[in-house]
Amino acid sequence: MRRVVFNQKGGVGKSSIACNLAAVSASEGYRTLLVDLDAQANSTQYLTGLTGEDIPMGIADFFKHSLSAGVGSKKNRVDIYETPFENLHVITATAELADLQPKLEAKHKINKLRKLLDELAEDYDRIYVDTPPALNFYAVSALIACDRVLIPFDCDSFSRQALYGLLAEIEELKEDHNQDLQVEGIVVNQFQARASLPQQMLDELMAEGLPVLPVYLGSSVRMRESHQASQPLVYFDPRHKLTRQFVELHDYLDQNA
Repeated sequence: MRRVVFNQKGGVGKSSIACNLAAVSASEGYRTLLVDLDAQANSTQYLTGLTGEDIPMGIADFFKHSLSAGVGSKKNRVDIYETPFENLHVITATAELADLQPKLEAKHKINKLRKLLDELAEDYDRIYVDTPPALNFYAVSALIACDRVLIPFDCDSFSRQALYGLLAEIEELKEDHNQDLQVEGIVVNQFQARASLPQQMLDELMAEGLPVLPVYLGSSVRMRESHQASQPLVYFDPRHKLTRQFVELHDYLDQNA
């Protein structure tokens, strides 16, 4: 299973959702890999606790090697970081990804990630991919390389309008590059249960036939505290309500795969 978490809008919780679902997967005994494709490296820092020059080159080194690899080069090479959490590994991201992007585009390396994940799928039960908040080279590479996509959504009117365009772009990419890709659903994040407007908006989206997932993720300061501690919620506070929501979402996706 290869799942990408993507939305062009920033601040909707992509990294938090990708990391916490991957952590739940690992905690349930699945050998799990998270691939960080965002030059901001938020997922990398969250799962490793590393910052700045301490972060291994990871995916940037893989892409850099792909630019210089000869025609006869077959095996893809990438360094994988073992997190402190059992069964959970990371291919780290660094700021150098931003500099590499135009070179990769010029060399038409859009399928390199898919080939890498094809090989890594032999070693991992679950692969999660975190993306930058833009439909750029890295996000398109991830959508081509994965078979499922989750779309975080924060119940905002601007997010709603952007959502329609995003779904259309994913459908176009699916037709042109990856017919196996399916939108698993829209993940409602930072949901305010006591406010009427968010639920009204979700009811309207579901009435339109959009795949809003039935498990909503609430808002809590514990998420920010888990970021600070570099511990996903299932390890940081296993009994917290938001942790239970992530477990419920993970298991729902498993049951409906």
